[in-house]
This record gives sequence, structure tokens and C-alpha cells, in this order.
Amino acid sequence: MPAALPAMWRALRRGFDAEPALLTVAFGLALLAALPDALMAVWLKLLADGLLGDDSSLVTVATTGLAVSATLTWVLRVASDRIQRRFRDRVTIALESHVAGLQASVATVEHHERPAFLDRLAVLRNQVFVLDHMYMSLFSTGGWVLRLAVTMVLLVSIHPALALLALCALPTVATASWRPAVERAAEQAGAQAQRLARHLFDTATTAAPGKDVRIAGIGRRLVGDRRAAWERWYRPVAAARWASAGWHTLGWSVFGAGYVGAAVFVAAGLRASPGDVLLLLAAGSRLAGYVSATVGEIGFLRGIWLDGSRRLAWLEDYAAAQAERADRPAPACIERGIALEKVSFAYPGTDRLVLENVDLTLPASAVVALVGENGAGKTTLVKLLGKMYEPTAGRILVDGEDLARMPAAAWRSRLAGAFQDFFRFELPAQRTVGVGDVPRLDDRPAARAAIGRAGAEDVVETLADGLDTQLGPTWPDGVEVSVGQWQKLALARVFMRDEPMLLVLDEPNASLYEETEHALCER
Repeated sequence: MPAALPAMWRALRRGFDAEPALLTVAFGLALLAALPDALMAVWLKLLADGLLGDDSSLVTVATTGLAVSATLTWVLRVASDRIQRRFRDRVTIALESHVAGLQASVATVEHHERPAFLDRLAVLRNQVFVLDHMYMSLFSTGGWVLRLAVTMVLLVSIHPALALLALCALPTVATASWRPAVERAAEQAGAQAQRLARHLFDTATTAAPGKDVRIAGIGRRLVGDRRAAWERWYRPVAAARWASAGWHTLGWSVFGAGYVGAAVFVAAGLRASPGDVLLLLAAGSRLAGYVSATVGEIGFLRGIWLDGSRRLAWLEDYAAAQAERADRPAPACIERGIALEKVSFAYPGTDRLVLENVDLTLPASAVVALVGENGAGKTTLVKLLGKMYEPTAGRILVDGEDLARMPAAAWRSRLAGAFQDFFRFELPAQRTVGVGDVPRLDDRPAARAAIGRAGAEDVVETLADGLDTQLGPTWPDGVEVSVGQWQKLALARVFMRDEPMLLVLDEPNASLYEETEHALCER
């Protein structure tokens, strides 16, 4: 994956590009809110000096300073929280859209099936919903660091040796930076088991597999297997967390010993004034809180932002690399045909060739049927023609030009296709069909013509509101249709493109009755 610091910088730039003004204001307010809070120790020292020295003017200044600091701390914190919340809401949409767009824009679907990529994407999908918090953490970290700096200046004003307290805090900072990397590595190592646990949970609790689960009577088995998979993931994660927590506790012990030693040094060694002792106690106790908060934010930045930023940068680089291979235009029409030359293909994560040294010519303006046994590679060949994958070896030529060098989006805009594992778009029926040609998404005549070509008129006739009917029982007023009806609507979606350059159909009648299948073939 990409280097850590450049990836973090890219993620920061992503937020700035989305909301530059809000980010600047939010960060500035976070810093301003830190100052009155950090100065509370000064007012306490002055108050003690004024009371012990019977100096009423100093007492007045100190009490006024305490009141103003408390008020400003509250006002600035509220203003900062409101601005940060607004920024977070806006940048959340930008980041989630960016991640979704990247995954959707990758030319092939290989990243959805290669195990190594799946583990990265599984973690990124969990992190994308908290990526907005990395900016909040950055704001907070800036505020805590400013508080630490002011507090250290106050401590050094008592005696320069008190700067050593900062050194005592280094072990906690080091362990806070180290802990998330160790824990994240354990989570990454067990990502496959975690995905299995999620899959088994979905299998046991969702509607689609519900009938098979009940008929087979495997509900308890799924629950047990899911628990075992979760334990395989969580056990090493828990061990890593306990070990890192032990080291973190040891780091805090070093800081605690330094703080106690500083208090003894000032009170007994320097014989400082009561005001200075109070300043040390107030500033020192706040220093512990500031170090704790800073360490916590650094841990979050190290664990979530750094890790999430690297995965996001990897996805950006991967998507860009896929796009960079395309340097030839897609043809407006096929004049001679498509030729496969020594094409071999193995699915991501396996070495078994599904296709091996395939030579095939598909003449222009021809209808070609691929016939073979299950597992012969028919579906794979169709996916290669749709640029869902690139051949492992060999090449596919379109009128003599390498298909691998053509932009996937431009190529797919000129073809239409239906796959064996078609997707059920749970939208109003008009859009379920219309999405096959997005520029005509809401074009009623075009949708009705496509439905007619697919022989799906009977499906629409059974819908209470016709093309305005919401499909999918999980939505308000949504209706469920049979698998065969879903396939007819999928076919209608294919026919939304009136004159595609290439039409690929992968078992388009698998879920249809014989009469319907015959009628479709006659068309």
C-alpha cells in the first residue's frame, strides 16, 4: 500500500478540496478554544498570590480572568462544535461518494473477487463511515497540542527543569502511536475470518437464504460456525490489544512518576511560593489530561486516519492504474468482427485456468451461440467481452485493435448485455427497466418498447401501478415479483439500447418457462 505520510496528506487535501472554508474556520476555532482553557492555571496562581499577599487588585484580575476564560472556553467550544459538525456532515457525503465512485469506476470487477483486495476493501468499507472523524480528530489534536505548549511554557516559568516532564510523556506518545498499528495488523490478518462471520450472519438472518436454511435445518449450525469464525478473528485481536495496553500502562506509569517527582521538587527542593506550587499542581494536572487527550487523538489518527488514508490512497492508485492502460478509442461500429487469440483466463486468487488458449472469431453482424457444459467457461467469455476482466494471457481484438487498450466506459456504452447472475434493481418499474439506458431513464415510450421486445408486458400488467410500482418488498408499498419476472425486467433493461454495437446474453432465459423462452427466441 502507499506510504503513510503522503497518503495522509492526500486524505487531508480531499477534505480541503471539498470544503476549504469550513475546514479553515473549524481548525481556527479549535485552536482559539484551547487558549482560555490552558490559561486557567495562570489565573489560579494569581488568585493564590493575591489572597496570600492581601492584594485585592490582583484578586480582581485573577477572578475576572477565571470568569472570562470559563466563558470563552464554553462559547468557543460551542461555536467550534457547531462548525465542526457542519463540516463533518458536508465532508462525509464527499468522502463516501468518492469511495463509492472509485470502486464503481474501476474498469474490471477483479477488486471485488481477489482475496487480498477484498480484505483491504472490507476494512475500508468499515472505515469510510468514520473517515469524516479523522478531520475532527485533527482539529482536536491541534487544540490539545496548543494546550500542551502553553502548559509547558507555564511550567518552565517556574523552573527550566520542569521541561523534563515532556520527556516523561514520550513513552505514552510512543505507545499510542504504536498500539493502533499492532491492533490493525491483527485485524487485517483475520479479515477473512471476519468476512466469513459476516457472511454466515447474513445467511442466517436475511430473507433470501431463509427458505434453504429452514429446509436444511442448519440454523444452529450457522450460528455455531459464525461464532467460531468470529472467535478466530477476535482472539488474536484481543491478544494484541491486551499486550499493547500493558505497554501503554507502563508508559503512563513513567509519566505519573515524573509528575509526582516534579511536585516534590518544586515544593521541597525549590521551596517555591504557594502560587507557584498551585501553578504546578494546576498546570501539571491539566498536563496529564492534555497528554491523555493528545495521545488518544494520536492513536485515532494512527489507527483510523493513517490506515484508512493508506487504503483510500491505494484504491485511488488502483483505479487510476486501470484507467491509464486505455489509449485507443472504442469503435463506433464493428466492421470485421471480434477475434480471440490464444486467450487464457484464471479468476483472481486461483491458478486454475477457466479458459485456455482459446481462438475464436465472432464475425460482424453475426449471431453466435456458445454451447457447452456447466463450467465450460461460457459466462467467463461473456464477461471478458464486457471488459469485466482482462485475459490472463492472449488478447481480444476488435477490428484488429486490442480491446484491453480501449476505455471500458466507452466500450460498454456501445454494447448491451444481460448476465446469468442479473441484479434486481429495487426501484420503480420504470427505472428498473430505464436504467439500461440512463439518458432515457424516465422515457416511458422507450421503456414500453423495451418491455415489448423482452416479452415482459405480462409482468407490468400484474403491477398495481404499472410502471410506477415500487419493486422490492423491503420498501414502503413495494411488491415482490418472481425470479422469472425479475429476469424479464432484466431483459427489458438490455433492450433499452435500441441498436447496440454488441449484444451479449448469458443464459437470458434460465428462469423462464418453456413457452416464454420459445417466444423470446422467436423474437
